[in-house]
Amino acid sequence: MTTTASTNAPVADARALGLAHYAARGVLEHVLARHGSTFQQQVALRAALTTDAPQAPDDLVAQVQGSLKANTADIRATLDELLAKQLLDTDGAHLRPTDAGRELVATVGAETTPISALIWGGIPAEDLAAAGRVLALVTERANAELAALTA
Repeated sequence: MTTTASTNAPVADARALGLAHYAARGVLEHVLARHGSTFQQQVALRAALTTDAPQAPDDLVAQVQGSLKANTADIRATLDELLAKQLLDTDGAHLRPTDAGRELVATVGAETTPISALIWGGIPAEDLAAAGRVLALVTERANAELAALTA
């Protein structure tokens, strides 16, 4: 699907959002596969890296679940995988990223940065701002619906 700035541009909808998500995720998963890692592992490792202090496993599971809406048992299995790969380590009752975990996230970031620049480059700032507002609203509404469905 090709889009232009013309009046023939498609209207954003759930399908367009899904296609964009999976296209971008496919790029990331391709890079991650070269390093023997998965998307869910990357999300969990990044969550562990972006906190000020080591997190308890339950807190990290909750944070990843909030992002991915994945099954908590699957997220716990992902944390176990990261521990087995020595990308996370235990610090008492907490989990913290290891130097190898930090290096993996940095390496993946370095490899995906130029690809992201190609994907996002040239999109006018006002279009990105509008898309950001729409995506934030869709996320808020979908989270509310999911909470209602699971209550």
